[in-house]
Amino acid sequence: MSIRLRLALLFSIILALTLAVSAGLLYVSVSRLTLGVQKDALEDDYRTIASSRGFELDHLELPRGKPSSPEMLAQTRSADGTIVDTSDNLGNVELPLSDERLDDVLAGESSTQTITIGGNRFLVYSKGVSERGGPAGVLQVARSLAETDQTLATLRNSLLVGIAAVTLAAFGLGWVLAGTALRPIDRVGQAAKRIGDARDFRQRIDDTGPRDEIGRLASTINGMLVELEAAHNQTERALVAQRRFVADASHELRTPLTTIRGNLELLQRDPPIPDDEQAAVLVDIIGETERLTRLANDLLTLERADAAWPMPVEPTPIRPVIEEVVRQARALDPDREIVIDDIPDVAVRANRDAVKHTPTGAPVVVGATANVAEASVSVRDQGQGIPTEAAPHLFERFYRGAEQRSGAGVGLGLAIARALVESQRGRITVGSQPERGSTFTITFARAQAVAS
Repeated sequence: MSIRLRLALLFSIILALTLAVSAGLLYVSVSRLTLGVQKDALEDDYRTIASSRGFELDHLELPRGKPSSPEMLAQTRSADGTIVDTSDNLGNVELPLSDERLDDVLAGESSTQTITIGGNRFLVYSKGVSERGGPAGVLQVARSLAETDQTLATLRNSLLVGIAAVTLAAFGLGWVLAGTALRPIDRVGQAAKRIGDARDFRQRIDDTGPRDEIGRLASTINGMLVELEAAHNQTERALVAQRRFVADASHELRTPLTTIRGNLELLQRDPPIPDDEQAAVLVDIIGETERLTRLANDLLTLERADAAWPMPVEPTPIRPVIEEVVRQARALDPDREIVIDDIPDVAVRANRDAVKHTPTGAPVVVGATANVAEASVSVRDQGQGIPTEAAPHLFERFYRGAEQRSGAGVGLGLAIARALVESQRGRITVGSQPERGSTFTITFARAQAVAS
């Protein structure tokens, strides 16, 4: 059952119940009013008969000229309850009066009751009278309620028909109003379905209406679409990067593996190659094996950086870390000049083990600066600089500039550096000028700034 139908039915049911209660109260009120009018008329008939001249219990005559006389029935009883006389229009019918009511009537009270004669209801009024010079008795008068019942039946039927007609009209009106109220929701649903079918998360739902519940719903869905678009774009970028990563890794692995295989085939020749050539082949195999080892280690480091996002950080003094990294770099390449510039005595929020993996260039100058919130470590060389076309791709995996394609690296160093720095909630940037060198800068939040 649709919401529109439920709303229309609910509106109709509530209105029908309200009308039914109101009609019931009206019917009861009219019924009591008409019954009271009939009772007043019977009391008037009683007084007219009882006060007429020559009234006697055994000689009952209805007053002439009274419009209601043909509809009025009359009967007298003695003090012991025996019927004494009846009006001509009563015939053989007896107006009832119980012994308990007889005693009350004789005591001066009146009694009113409803009886059924020939399928018609009658209202009977009984009250005691005193006969001239004789014993007291009871005078009973009655009126037919057929006309009253007919009027009430007409009123009841009219109310029922009116309630049914108004309920049907209310259902139609409720259907129209519910459709009008729900039309914006239907429009929002259709727009959401259209966007879902097209899988175009750049689309948005028209949200120019009032800021009511429907407006807030559209705004919420638009916010969800923004998040979906961002997640979809991120997933697309991740898939592209993954495909490129697999392709580049396959390419980088293929070259050393091919070289190793070719050299092994040379060693399997019969007759064998000369000893000096065998020694050269073994040197090539060892070199390519070391190249594979470096590639595997770089890939493992990069995978760990990605998997550990974000890395746990703690207050880390930068001076000891820089000194340790520079000492390791000097040991790896004693011929390269590495100078430590002025290093402030500050601590940053970082991971000590990860920071030590940040690569350095050569010849280089390592320095640091700090402000209230952050501290930066810079590595500056005096080389040829970075070409403008290479700058946007510098931190991509397996990317190497044209002048570096003959080198021993595979283009993972800067990608690893960026992954490790960003995993510690830091950032890495590069600035370069042709023929004047490049400067790599990593920035972390200072420990005291974060703790405050």
